[in-house]
Amino acid sequence: MSTVWELDFYSRPILDDRNKKRWEVLISEGLQSVDADPDSLFRFSKFVANTEVNSLELKTAIAEAIAQAPAPPSRVRFFRFPMQNMITRACEELGLAATPSRRTLALQSWLEYRQQEVYPQDPGYTDKPSPAVSAPPPAPRRLPDALVGQQWAFVTLPARDFADMPEWPIDFGEAFPLSVAQVAADTLIPGIVIFSPRALAMAGWMSGLELSELRLESSQPPRLILETGAADSWILASLNDSALNTEAQNFAAAKAAANQVHFLAIQASPDTEAFAGFWLMQSRLMG
Repeated sequence: MSTVWELDFYSRPILDDRNKKRWEVLISEGLQSVDADPDSLFRFSKFVANTEVNSLELKTAIAEAIAQAPAPPSRVRFFRFPMQNMITRACEELGLAATPSRRTLALQSWLEYRQQEVYPQDPGYTDKPSPAVSAPPPAPRRLPDALVGQQWAFVTLPARDFADMPEWPIDFGEAFPLSVAQVAADTLIPGIVIFSPRALAMAGWMSGLELSELRLESSQPPRLILETGAADSWILASLNDSALNTEAQNFAAAKAAANQVHFLAIQASPDTEAFAGFWLMQSRLMG
């Protein structure tokens, strides 16, 4: 499996001697499977002054990380919408593909740790909030007709069953250790399985979308929305039926009980044991 890095370049709650916020480059190797070891991930951090916030400084920091890493990345994910031009330029100048993605669990977990345990210990720490970083909410788009499943179903799997996921026949997909999400072995993980005769093509297309979460939208009628990339969303299904709406409400409740962990799977038919696609996801607030 190729190495994916997750990158953040943004201001931190630390003031320098000019009373300006310091900026920091954070890079973490990503978690891509349930048997990945969170304690062995490569990580890199570097503070810079607010006068050094440019693609050249970021490029230098990424190059330093590559020199220290056991292996260079095949691509880089980043979630901060306002920084996309700078990050993309710095990565491209190093021959790296930069991908907007909210699928940055390892980075988010590390950032949360630093916000709680590292930054408050700095003499320049301030509790003044940083500006919002999310992209403008997009209008959900409809899936292309050729990629709409013929059937789909709400399902649940015990968390302990995911220990065997490396042995499942899966063509496209991605996961992470459930321990990182603090999910107990007896927790039921909710998900949606899509059945389609074009399952492989559908899974291949979705694999390029950077799947981040499934959510229930309280519209009229209610809809299941698939969030992808840094700011994209797709209408997976409209819940016109009251029974389906009840199932969707149960899905949302189970997702909340599982610390927002859930999954999307794609199969050719209900009788097929193999998965054309399987993505384990966790809904998280972007830091």
